[in-house]
Amino acid sequence: MLKQVQYCGTVFFLLTLVYITRIVLSEIFEDESSEVDEWLEQNDLGDYKKLFKDLVNNNTVFGFNMWQFEDSEICSIGMIHPSHSRHSGLSLLSGMSTFSGISTLSGCGSPENMERLPELPASEERRLRRAAHVLQQRLVLRQWLATHKLQHAYSKLLSLDVSSLEDVYWLEDTTARHVIDAKDFSAWSAARQSLPTGKEALQTLKSDLWSAVVKSSKHQDAWTWGGMLVVSISVCGLVTLAAMTQPSLAPEAKHSLLQYVTGKYLHPPSCKVEWGWEEPQPVGETMCFTVYCYQRNGQPYPICDTDELVVNISHGTRKIAAVVELGSGDPARAHTARVQFTVRSAGLYVIHVLIGGQSGCGGPARKWFAAGRPEARRSRVGRAPAALVCTAGRARRLHVHPRDRYDNPAPLDRPADQGFSIDISPLDGEGGEGGEGGEGAEGCAATFEYDAVNQRVSVALSFAAAGVFRAALRYDGALLHNGEFDCIVLTPGDAATVQRGLGARRGACYEARLLGARARRVLLVLSAKQLLVKDYFLRFIPKRITSFRLCPSTKLVLSPRARGAAPGGELTLEDGVQPALRLWAAQRDLLAATFTQLLVANCGGEDCFKNKQDFFYSEVRKAHARHPHERLALRVRRADLLRSSLRATRHFAPADWCRSFDVSFEGEQGVDWGGVRREWFSLLCAQLFDARAGLFAAAQDAPAGLVRPNPAPDRPPHLKLKHFEFAGKVVGKCLYESALGGAYRQLVRARLARSFLAQLIGLRVHYKYFEQDDPELYLSKIKYILETDLDAEDVPEIYFADDVYDRAGRLVCTRDLVPGGAAIRVRNSSKLQYLDALAQWRLAARARAETDAFLRGLALLVPDHLLAIFDENELELLMCGTEEVCVADWRAHALVGGAGREWRRRLAWLWAAVGSFSAEERARLLQFTTGCAQLPPGGFRDLSPRFQITPAPTFGALPTAHTCFNQLCLPDYDSYEQLVRALLWAINEGGEGFGMI
Repeated sequence: MLKQVQYCGTVFFLLTLVYITRIVLSEIFEDESSEVDEWLEQNDLGDYKKLFKDLVNNNTVFGFNMWQFEDSEICSIGMIHPSHSRHSGLSLLSGMSTFSGISTLSGCGSPENMERLPELPASEERRLRRAAHVLQQRLVLRQWLATHKLQHAYSKLLSLDVSSLEDVYWLEDTTARHVIDAKDFSAWSAARQSLPTGKEALQTLKSDLWSAVVKSSKHQDAWTWGGMLVVSISVCGLVTLAAMTQPSLAPEAKHSLLQYVTGKYLHPPSCKVEWGWEEPQPVGETMCFTVYCYQRNGQPYPICDTDELVVNISHGTRKIAAVVELGSGDPARAHTARVQFTVRSAGLYVIHVLIGGQSGCGGPARKWFAAGRPEARRSRVGRAPAALVCTAGRARRLHVHPRDRYDNPAPLDRPADQGFSIDISPLDGEGGEGGEGGEGAEGCAATFEYDAVNQRVSVALSFAAAGVFRAALRYDGALLHNGEFDCIVLTPGDAATVQRGLGARRGACYEARLLGARARRVLLVLSAKQLLVKDYFLRFIPKRITSFRLCPSTKLVLSPRARGAAPGGELTLEDGVQPALRLWAAQRDLLAATFTQLLVANCGGEDCFKNKQDFFYSEVRKAHARHPHERLALRVRRADLLRSSLRATRHFAPADWCRSFDVSFEGEQGVDWGGVRREWFSLLCAQLFDARAGLFAAAQDAPAGLVRPNPAPDRPPHLKLKHFEFAGKVVGKCLYESALGGAYRQLVRARLARSFLAQLIGLRVHYKYFEQDDPELYLSKIKYILETDLDAEDVPEIYFADDVYDRAGRLVCTRDLVPGGAAIRVRNSSKLQYLDALAQWRLAARARAETDAFLRGLALLVPDHLLAIFDENELELLMCGTEEVCVADWRAHALVGGAGREWRRRLAWLWAAVGSFSAEERARLLQFTTGCAQLPPGGFRDLSPRFQITPAPTFGALPTAHTCFNQLCLPDYDSYEQLVRALLWAINEGGEGFGMI
């Protein structure tokens, strides 16, 4: 029954289609008839209109077309009815029994048809023939213009009385420019030049053009009612066959039957792309390409939002955002879509244009973008953060990594020695400059060689004699990022002595003389971790004076020596914490070489964060290699997390802290496969380092500020030094777990002050840390002191003392920053000393006991010398990861499950919502899904397991998460607003706690 209904509906549709076809074709012929009527009116021949109209409508009597003229029935260009011949006085054209009439302009202008006219008065016949001749000339002109694609200029030329080819000869260019468009004038000039100059050739051309006019008219006349019937039946048959065999033409199909027949629908495979650049294009520009949309019949298709044109651009696993602008203000470009995107990373990009979910424009296109030119400030020398130790007579090789402005490996477009150069000069005197691969100081040489496979430049340095040299590596005259360094050149014998000292059990020992007010002989002992300075008690018993840690913050500065001076030289030791030491050593160069070699061994090679991080993790794993990473149950209470966690771990030995904690919350059913442990770390760090908890405090009581240990007078009385030691153990545990890698990686959820981080790595605190740690104090006091003339009489007096206030704002005491500081006024000459003393007191000394307790707990799991290889910014990156949650990075590295049009729409809503969230809301969503609001140092790329988004088989419910797998389950929703409300409710009200997994 259903098939019969569908068949009857199809038959009804086809009959309607036949009727519409008949009407359309009839309108075509009426258009031709209207042109004939218009011509008759223009030539004052309106009396003939009824004749032509009757002929066109085929009002025939027994094969004759009849009309009334001057009381006679005359056949138009045909025969007079026999019964009326005597009344008309007109004779019939012989040999004509019937005639179909004149229905086109070409028929009106044809001489043959004029000969077939009945006899008319001489004046009427001349007037009709004159009009026919003018019409013929105009049709020839129109055909000539159409041949040269200038038919749109026909009406404009007629306005200038240009109605024949002869008139074209006499039309001046100045006049033609007023009616011919500027873009068509060159074609007009070429067409005019192509006209023949001879009269016979012109007549031949006109004859050919008239034949083309007549031929075109005959093709149109071929469309008779019989032809229409045949075409209609054929179309109906094809459509019926298509409707019976193609399921896509069902009533629920996207396009109607008429659209399929006529091809008037958007056809993605027919669409084309016009790229706005040539490959390879360098990175750094905003690229633009245009998508041209066409129908199945080849006609332009005006694109709109409902057509779902989507452009996916990917570079590896990274998705590139693109801006798509549909249509244009110009109606002629309504079928275009303009796509823009920005390229920063070099490599292969895959561009896929989807229209309505269907691949268009020939499928995905692959475009290659090349790196830009090398830039000196981005290019790096692969070396440790120390001097370069060389042996005289032996080449020492360095590697330079050229980078463009976006940090892409940049190939060289010329020989390496034409771009790179090195300046080498002796530290102890003036020397020449190294040219492009030539020699610099006397006996020094450098050669450059480009390695295209590894995209790096090898620099081979050679020195003929021993000494200390200063080198500066440049590209196009600009200094490289870390291109300035010292070269300590040793003789082969001295190099062997340094190697023996490095292998000595008690370290390498060098005698020196301590310079200053009390000059005396000292002994310098270098071990793997520190440099000891010892005095001689009773002139032969060494006694320790001070020590320096072997880390990047400890600097050994060599001073130039005069020409011809005795071997040895002066050096300075400083670490930014204790007073600098000036020494003179006879084996200064050997001492510096030994110091450098030990420093390189402690830093793990090249001076970049990734190498330091890998070295740090490796050393931490080695330090605890004998401690098994077995599971250890840890049961805590969520309502009293800090106290219960401290009680559960108070008897833990270092081996216990190295075990894998199996965390469970009392009263909850969560099973710890990693997610519960991550949440415990996250919540515990929040209670330890949140300024509102009181253990750590921010400047000016700002909860969102950078925190540092809260000294005893200011913190709540129940928080003791053991809590700081416990905080250090928790941070050490996070670093140890991160060293194991993978799913064990843990981050510290804290925003630690720069001055506190500096103390963790052994740096001296100075006044510049106030700018980040206490911005209000920096702007109100520190900056004022720096910019004010303190020697002036009208400025307030400032002394080397600091007032201490309690939490209620009452003055407690005045602290001297130096001995007797309350009586020492700060002058211009001592303002920096005052500011550093103030920083030492406020940022370090006030919380010295708390900081030392934290360091004791941290050193339980992390050897203190390992942290010293980082600066304070790198240490924060190591401990806390990246702070800002980047939506682009999130989207690029998320694993998305599901498919289908509705799921893609839901996913687009999710990313739009995340993009509109505040930083806090994004962090809450991250914590809701992963159990932690912080990211690893590498962002989402290093998150393990990867962030996953999968569809949930529910409707309108709250999103759920599996933190053990970093998985967000997203239900279906009616609208974008509903999704946002549900997501915000879930992350704000359900961000903590576990149900059944």
